[in-house]
Amino acid sequence: MELFSNPILLSLQKGLDAGALRQRVIANNIANVNTPNYKKSTVAFESLLKKALGHGSIALNKTDPRHFGVTALLDELQPEVNLNETTSMRTDGNNVDIDEEMTNLAANGIQYQAIGRELSEHFSILSYVITGGKG
Repeated sequence: MELFSNPILLSLQKGLDAGALRQRVIANNIANVNTPNYKKSTVAFESLLKKALGHGSIALNKTDPRHFGVTALLDELQPEVNLNETTSMRTDGNNVDIDEEMTNLAANGIQYQAIGRELSEHFSILSYVITGGKG
């Protein structure tokens, strides 16, 4: 039995990694709110996780990394940073909306804490089982 490499733990780990990356991207956007021609970035993760977990698609057996049409495996899942160059909020070309960034920052913090709490609960259960309930 693979105790520390099951899909739930791996999903939680990837979620924490994505949350940390999203925090850095949002902080960078906020730091550049007054920089002319700066374009904001966003992090795509949830849709990639959904694809990696196989929701909404038929699971295919991947026997070679060069195969097309195979959903990404959870081990290979990496959050993507996307640059939004299509919009502009002001006449100087900057497209950072500080209210939107602060909202995203708060939402990301709440999501990060929820994932961390879930991971902590998982390890608490493992500790309880390992110690035979004497913890």
